[in-house]
Amino acid sequence: MQAFFLSFYNGLVQTTWIEMIAVFSGIISVWYSKKENILVYPTGLLNTTIYIYISVKGHLLGEASVNMYYTVMSLYGWYLWTRVDPNKQTIILQITKSTVQDLRNQLLFFAGFYIVIYFSLVFLKRAFAPEAIPWADALASASAYTAMWLMARKKVESWFWWIITNIASIPLYFIKGYAFTSVQFIILLILAIAGWSSWLTKAKTNNSHA
Repeated sequence: MQAFFLSFYNGLVQTTWIEMIAVFSGIISVWYSKKENILVYPTGLLNTTIYIYISVKGHLLGEASVNMYYTVMSLYGWYLWTRVDPNKQTIILQITKSTVQDLRNQLLFFAGFYIVIYFSLVFLKRAFAPEAIPWADALASASAYTAMWLMARKKVESWFWWIITNIASIPLYFIKGYAFTSVQFIILLILAIAGWSSWLTKAKTNNSHA
């Protein structure tokens, strides 16, 4: 236990300023997401662009691909979240729960990405990145791909996938020496649980109004 805390402390001491910026912008972005505030996207873009660099440097190639995907989906989500009904002058996209068919699609979406990322990382581990952890990296990455897709569409279940991403990412980044980022994912896990509760309430309100 003492060795764990010593390793954790050393990781915090070695945290770079660029990692700190990424961590704080990521936490702020998730906070805005919980509030259904459009600022989730500009703050999120700052976080993802920095983490592309950090992930490649740490041989977390699956996570690097996730952050590239985040960047593209952030622009897509930014567009969807700002669309206004010209007649009612209200935001078109509202928070809703997934249907049974939506849930099936989410599982297929996740499974497809997990398989592709896992076997890609197995190949890359042998050829270029011996420090890669295929199964854990693929789990964190595929669940994050699913979560970001659903968040852009304002689906409550996006938070379920964020919870999986955060749980998988806490040890993944700690093992790679990014202790401060691990702390970020602990905070994000708490925010994801709170976000799920908040969006569930809003979805029920939107459904009753509909």
